[in-house]
Amino acid sequence: MKKFLKLCNHTKVKMVIILTFLFFAYTTICAITYAHDISNDIANSVFRLHVIANSDSDIDQNLKYIVRDHLLEYMNTLCADSTSKDEAITIANEHIEDFEEIALNTIKEQGFDYSVNASIGNFEFPTKHYGDISLPAGYYDALKVEIGKAKGQNWWCVMFPPLCFVDVSSGVVPEESKENLENSLTDEGFSIVSDNEENPTFKLKFKILEFLNNTGLITAKK
Repeated sequence: MKKFLKLCNHTKVKMVIILTFLFFAYTTICAITYAHDISNDIANSVFRLHVIANSDSDIDQNLKYIVRDHLLEYMNTLCADSTSKDEAITIANEHIEDFEEIALNTIKEQGFDYSVNASIGNFEFPTKHYGDISLPAGYYDALKVEIGKAKGQNWWCVMFPPLCFVDVSSGVVPEESKENLENSLTDEGFSIVSDNEENPTFKLKFKILEFLNNTGLITAKK
């Protein structure tokens, strides 16, 4: 220990330690700033759907998917031609009672009497993969539909651009939706959310973005 302290007192060693610390601090600040900008770019470009089941029982989970299908069918008639996130949010706001009514009617048709609460706000999402498109964890504007006690597992998709309107079970994102997403994001942002196996650089950047979001270093509610 004494030898180490003596070594640290050496001028050149001190300089190396200081430069190493400054380089680490600079790299960390750059990474956080970069991740913050990209995270905001992505979050500000998409409007999501969040459906929460009454419980994790098989019956309630199955009901959730039936409600989801009816909501998506209705949303497809409303938002399929939306040209911006703000437009999709405005349309959803204007029909928020319709979403609740559709969910309630679907639940009753299936023999249940659960309540439904639909709201639009800024909510926390985990990292999600939609075919070859991946969205990092963070806070996103979304239409949230809560069924009954809303204690069950969640289901997520993207209303704008419409990544879940064609076939929610196939895991395939239509090219038109990808083009809409690409037009909404910066080139850097789209490159990161696109599943490009041939570009490990963007894979690494996504992992950094995912890590910083999950640790709360850049994630904050609006």
